[in-house]
Amino acid sequence: MSIGQKQSIQPLFQPFTLNQLTLANRIVMAPMTRSMSPDGIPGADVAAYYRRRAENGVGLIMTEGAIIDHPAATGDPNIPHMHGEDALNGWAHVVKEVHAAGGKIISQLWHVGITRRTRSEPNLEAASISPSGIDLMGEKAGEPMTESEIADVIKAYADGAANAKRIGFDGIELHGGHGYLIDQFFWEKTNQRTDRYGGNLVKRTRFAVEIIEACRQAVGPDFPIILRISQWKIGSYGAKLAKSPEELAQFLAPLVEAGVDIFDCSSRHFWEPEFPGSDLNLAGWTKKLTGKPTITVGSVGLESEPFDQKDEHEMIDELVERLDRKEFDLAAIGRAMLADPAWAAKIREGRDNELIPYTADRLKDLM
Repeated sequence: MSIGQKQSIQPLFQPFTLNQLTLANRIVMAPMTRSMSPDGIPGADVAAYYRRRAENGVGLIMTEGAIIDHPAATGDPNIPHMHGEDALNGWAHVVKEVHAAGGKIISQLWHVGITRRTRSEPNLEAASISPSGIDLMGEKAGEPMTESEIADVIKAYADGAANAKRIGFDGIELHGGHGYLIDQFFWEKTNQRTDRYGGNLVKRTRFAVEIIEACRQAVGPDFPIILRISQWKIGSYGAKLAKSPEELAQFLAPLVEAGVDIFDCSSRHFWEPEFPGSDLNLAGWTKKLTGKPTITVGSVGLESEPFDQKDEHEMIDELVERLDRKEFDLAAIGRAMLADPAWAAKIREGRDNELIPYTADRLKDLM
């Protein structure tokens, strides 16, 4: 049975509008690190990579994480920058190509924090930074950021947002999940500060709140700001920022007030419930608690592990059912779309028998 024979896939292909952002459908290309921008400069191959997805009907493209202007933002010299004339010219070409193909594209702004190996390229002299000098394993790995350092990073995010708007992006996403810098402030394991940037779950949102506010001031009231959040962290897949819907509501409220337009809610598997007693996933609970649009992401379109007891057709059917119930608004596809640039077109046209499956070999080049 083909995807879509069991039920209509039309909910995936309905338009979506928020402020000045209008999408042709609900399919999002998830941000995926490619490390193929030497010296931080995205080239013509990167532009062609994103254009191929736009040509094949993806509603919204999220770029791979682009680092802000801070010396310890990354430990990989091939991660693209969102600063510097050459990098910004490269991104401007990416935007031009995606728009020429009828697509929309948002830049993800990124700082990896303590997950960076200290004194690594491209800035060997820079020490890695984190809220409390504690890594994701709970081990001492440096010194806590000073308030002056925090202010510098907040400004770098705002500058990155302004750069993205100036060169034509349709919005920005702040990476606040997976154990990277913003998430390190959210998580009690890595944030043990006793000043205004630490404390309980709500107080630990302050760093993110100030970044969102600074970005909002930089881009104006109508430019979309998306925040990616996750419970899980790299190497800690069972981690929980919020252990109940009540805690999640407390966590989200200051972020909404700061100016988030859409929450990008990253789960390991989108079909798994976030809390006992409800089938809602993280995106579903976030939308219910905030009223804000949400993106669900987590293994969409991938072949399941044997213990999941779901095949690809069942996963897509469930995704469409949940979207039709308005549990969330948009669905991000990651590795499945990395493997097959035409994923969206093939799903729309019922050509799922032609889908190219994801394998690790697909990471070797920009397909």
